[in-house]
Formats: sequence, C-alpha cells, structure tokens
Amino acid sequence: MTFQKSITRRNFLEKSALGVGTLIVSTVLVGGCADHNLPDPNDPNQAGSFEYGVASFDPTDHQIILWTRVTPATGAAKVMLTYQLATDASFNTVVKTERVDASSDDDFTVSIDLSGLASNTTYYYRFFITNTTISSVIGETKTLPKGNELNEVNIAFCSCSNYPAGLFNVYSAMARSEADVILHLGDYIYEYGLGQYGSNPTTVALGRLPSPPREIIELDDYRTRFKQYRSDPQLQLAHQKKPFICVWDDHEVANDAYKDGAENHQPSEGSFSVRKANAIKAYNEYIGIRTNTDSKIYRSFSFGAILDLHMLDTRIIGRDKQLEYGTYFTSSGQLDAAAFQKDWLDPQRTMLGSEQLAWLGKALGSGQGTWQVLGQQVLMGKMYVPAELLLAIVQLIGEVDQLGSARPATFAAFQTLLLQLSQIKARSLANDPTLTPTELARIKTVLPYNLDAWDGYPVERERVYALAQGKKLITLAGDTHNAWFNELTTAGGTKVGQELAASSITSPGLETYLGTSPQALGGFEQALALLVDDLVYLDASRRGYTLATFSTGKIKSEWRFVTTISSPDVSTVVGHTETITR
Repeated sequence: MTFQKSITRRNFLEKSALGVGTLIVSTVLVGGCADHNLPDPNDPNQAGSFEYGVASFDPTDHQIILWTRVTPATGAAKVMLTYQLATDASFNTVVKTERVDASSDDDFTVSIDLSGLASNTTYYYRFFITNTTISSVIGETKTLPKGNELNEVNIAFCSCSNYPAGLFNVYSAMARSEADVILHLGDYIYEYGLGQYGSNPTTVALGRLPSPPREIIELDDYRTRFKQYRSDPQLQLAHQKKPFICVWDDHEVANDAYKDGAENHQPSEGSFSVRKANAIKAYNEYIGIRTNTDSKIYRSFSFGAILDLHMLDTRIIGRDKQLEYGTYFTSSGQLDAAAFQKDWLDPQRTMLGSEQLAWLGKALGSGQGTWQVLGQQVLMGKMYVPAELLLAIVQLIGEVDQLGSARPATFAAFQTLLLQLSQIKARSLANDPTLTPTELARIKTVLPYNLDAWDGYPVERERVYALAQGKKLITLAGDTHNAWFNELTTAGGTKVGQELAASSITSPGLETYLGTSPQALGGFEQALALLVDDLVYLDASRRGYTLATFSTGKIKSEWRFVTTISSPDVSTVVGHTETITR
C-alpha cells in the first residue's frame, strides 16, 4: 500500500465549523477520495459493518491518522464511507467530514491523514457507510503539545502481543490509564500457527486459536491474522481511546528477521522478499504510519519542550544477520573466542543501516526537547553475563524447549552456579582481598547475553551513543517479554543515559525456563542485577506495560503488571518505580 499524498476536495456536513475556524486539510492515505455523487441508499453494495472498530495513529501537534475497516455485506469491490471529526463526543461541532472509498485493494481498510488541527486537543471521530445509518463506534484521540503547553506527558509503551498466549488484559489497562499516547514497540502480531510458539494449555479454553491455523506467509494470511487481533475487544478499546505510535519488530514478518531473511523462514516457504512485502503491505493496511515509503517506519515526534521521540527500525530495513554462538564452538566444545570477537566487533555490521543512522544523527542533533527518546524494539543496554552462566542458561533453555522442563539436576546446578557467582561478585564489590585470580576471572570473563539485541551490534551502538553526546538520552525497548531498567554506558564505561524496557502483553517471559516459584524468580532477578553491571531492575515473570511520565525536570517510570492473562477478572499493580532526574 502506497500512501497517497494528494490533497482531496473537502466536503462539509451541515454542522461543520469550517469556514469560521481553522481549515483542516485531509490527506487520504488508503482508498481513493470519493469525490463523486452520493450512492443510492438502496444500493446493496452500500452495506456492511465496522466489526474491527476504529483507531488513530501518529499524532503530532497538528496531525492525526484516522483508521477503520468496513466488512462489506456483499462481494463489492469498494464501499463508500464518510468520516466525521468533532471537538465534542456528541458531534455538535463537526470540524471535518469527507467521503472516502474502502477498497478490496487495501482489504477494505482506510487511513486518513488529517492536518491543520489544534495542538494539545482532544478530538472525537466516527465513520459511516455513506448515505446510511450504519456507523462505527466513536473514537477518541488527541494531538501532541507544542512549546510549553503541557508540564508533563504520559506515555504508555508495550510490545509482544501473542494472541494464543492469553487475554489482552494489558491493552484494556492501558486504555483506562492516564496515558496520552500508546507506543507499540513491535510484535503486534505473531506469525506462528496452531501448536507453535505462544500456544499453551489455556489457548483452546480461552478461544484463542490462531487464524489462519497455519504459519502465515501469503498476503491474505497476514490480513487474516491482523483481523483476528483487531477483533479482540480489549485491543479495540485501546485503539478507540488512545492514539498509537507503532513500529514493527520481527514477528510482523517472521521470527528473528533481518533485512535478507529470518530464522523462521525456510526455502520451502518461497521467496523471503515476497513474504516480507506481503507482511509490510498488510501492516500498513492495519497500522497507520506517516512516512513516504511503506518499508520505512523510522520517524520523529515532538512533544513540545519536554521530549523528542525518534522511532526506529532495528529489524527489517538495515539489519545484518545476527551472529550465533553455535557457529563459534569448536569440535571439542570450546568457544573460539578470537573468531567470535573478530566478527562481533566488525565495524561493517549494522542494525540500522547507513541511511537510517544518518537520519538519526540529524534528528538527535535538531531535537529541541529536554529528553531525546528512542522508541525501538530491542534492548540497548549491555547485558554482559559471566561466560559460564551464559552456557548454563543455554543448557537450561535447551532442555525446556526439548523436554518441556529442565532436568532437576540441571536446574539445581544452575541455581548453585548462580549463588556462587553472586557471592564472588558481592565480595568483589566489597573489595575482599582474599579473592583469587581464578574467582575474579569467573565474574570478569563475560559474554553478551542476547546477540539478537544491540549487544550483537556493539560498534554501531557506540556510534548511536556518539550521536547523542550532550543529550539526555532515554531508550524504550520491548522484545524480551520481561521488564528491565538499565543504565546506558559506552564501551569505556561513560554513562550516556537510561533504558526503560516493557514486559509483554501476553508472550511468556523467563518464567518459562525458571519456573513460577517466587523464590527462584526473585533469586534470579537479584542475582542478575548484581552480576550485570548496567542492570538495575528486572521482572522475569509478569505481563504488563510501562507508563513513563515526562516533564522537563524528571521522568517517573512505573512498570505496571496485570494479575492474570487467563481470566478477564483482572487488576493492575505497580511492580516497580524509577525516577530519572535531569
């Protein structure tokens, strides 16, 4: 889907406030402008329903994208719709209305980019099938502030919403929160089929079977999967109540995707470039993104004097293939450290690509907000863990994936190792003179935990830090299914900012491998925070989102968790709070 950038002729309703107020210009993004006669009210093609609700995307201080999808009642190739935008929920003051065609070419979705709006203003909107009384629900949205209009901004951010894994209670919590805008940092959908990742003992009972039941590859597959997710009432509520700013991660295409392929794409599944094009088209049909090219999702947003938000694509457009530790083990089972380090520190390896990196440098340099915030997919903070612990984690994960649970002896050995390393690290921090060189080597011989994150691209991470020099840098992340708070430091140890990372909507976290025992989970969380120098906070088991309240003087971040994703009877708790001062 290519966004149309032509200005359309404006049609006004009787109650329109235009002509006496600010002119609002619309840019029709999906579906052509229906600048023609009203359809016959008895036309059978002018029938259908708005069963996927409404949504708004990419707010600025004068723009917003409105979205809906109509389900035709017949086999029509298009249905004419009319939208209304008002400053009140009763639509007594309609400030904009226009007719647009919902076409089969874009799966009957429409996205309409409105500009000329007032800043820091709440608007209400709805869609009709033109010349009928069939209407959508009423959506609520809000433009961003400019200058010093607001003293603080509330941003909720989330990621990893796996439909078969459980109920979308987190979306409902965000819809009812004080958030001004919701950021979705990727894995909005998952590509897997029935019985694959995400499916669990509650999937059938909760009616969360994936549709289609197979892994999605074709365009119609991705469209069907998006429709299933957008049929969820809690996700619909979040979109109805809050504007969204979104970026994709890997599962919108396939697991562990990079620019030329993915772990979950096999030669028997056809061309990866065709599959990626199918995924991107469906994504742009169901998610509003204001860029000139469907495949480019990096863009910036200004929240007045408070912050500038730079949304990145760390996954599809520029990423070189991830390194894998398995490639570097010798026949004797030893890690070829020299070969690994050579490739790991290769200055040519990139996550963003040269074009996006250059854009980011300009965006950071021109940002006028107190905080420069990167909204992106994967952890940026260094997660360097003792090498022997990493090997133990790999063994633990391997047994759980193969056997359903780790062998008791393996888990006991893992717990013993964790305790030993924690004790050594505590003694080191206390400057214990009795520590031996061998003991110190056990905690100082470290490896990056996740090569799919920024840890796998350390040279480019340093370049990003250099671009942000002199700025108050904050990164937001998802992807891991766990909650984190990290200090951001350069390879030389200089502090450059902080990272806030949200848990998942439903995707399982480290409890899959560690079990649900509070003692085991708590012990692991404390041990890892001790062993990883830049890690401050970890929650390894709960589902939720993060609410960050930004002002020019500080950021207050709350990690909020729902009590269950197995039942709609749910409450939300604040699991942890961090305050970052200017």
